[in-house]
Amino acid sequence: MNLADYDALSFDCYGTLIDWEAGIAAVLAPWAEQVGLEMTDEELLLAYAENEARAERENPTALYSTVLADAFRWTGEKLGKPVDDEWAAKLGSSVPQWPAFPDSTEALASLARDYKLIILSNVDREGFAGSNARLGVDFDAVITAEDVKAYKPAPNHFEALDGTLADLGIPRDRLLHVAQSLFHDHVPAKRHGLPSVWINRRFDRPGWGATPEPSEDYTYALEFPTMQDFAAAAREAKTSTTARL
Repeated sequence: MNLADYDALSFDCYGTLIDWEAGIAAVLAPWAEQVGLEMTDEELLLAYAENEARAERENPTALYSTVLADAFRWTGEKLGKPVDDEWAAKLGSSVPQWPAFPDSTEALASLARDYKLIILSNVDREGFAGSNARLGVDFDAVITAEDVKAYKPAPNHFEALDGTLADLGIPRDRLLHVAQSLFHDHVPAKRHGLPSVWINRRFDRPGWGATPEPSEDYTYALEFPTMQDFAAAAREAKTSTTARL
């Protein structure tokens, strides 16, 4: 793959640009301590992961704040510790407080020099607005679960993406999808015939964390441990191509 062959990048946001595991654990960990559960952050995230995917499947038109609250309640049931409304609401409203990965803003600013940037995210508009303030980048288009009435790995985001590319005047074969989650993004990208890059944010940790293990086929053309590494490779590719012209 030559990264210079693309004019637009579509991004998953949470897990790729925003550290959603840190954001979720910042609520689950103090709750677990309060109710007397001796569990690490990794253990809590693992218990939580499938419950968020279930909430998204069972109520695809719900706002993400509702999905988070429902997933938290089901996680409490699974662990034998009920989650009250106050704790559920705390997770549901926490998205704007989730931190960006330290390299996200600089990497996006570099990529914006050479590519159109599109967000393809399992979140609602209000939650993303809070996250975008942390990223500090003007995206050329934003597609959320609230817009398409579904959550990845359902195909709705990618179907909407086709219309967005037409609006931006970008041929489909000039788009590259960039994401951390194999389950949420690389599986449906493969189904939709889109090449993808894996930002493997958990490269130094075992297991799947807050993301369910993929149960369908997926592919990715390149793998990078960080957005910084990906942005550097993309800039080098674009610079080399320009120099040859």
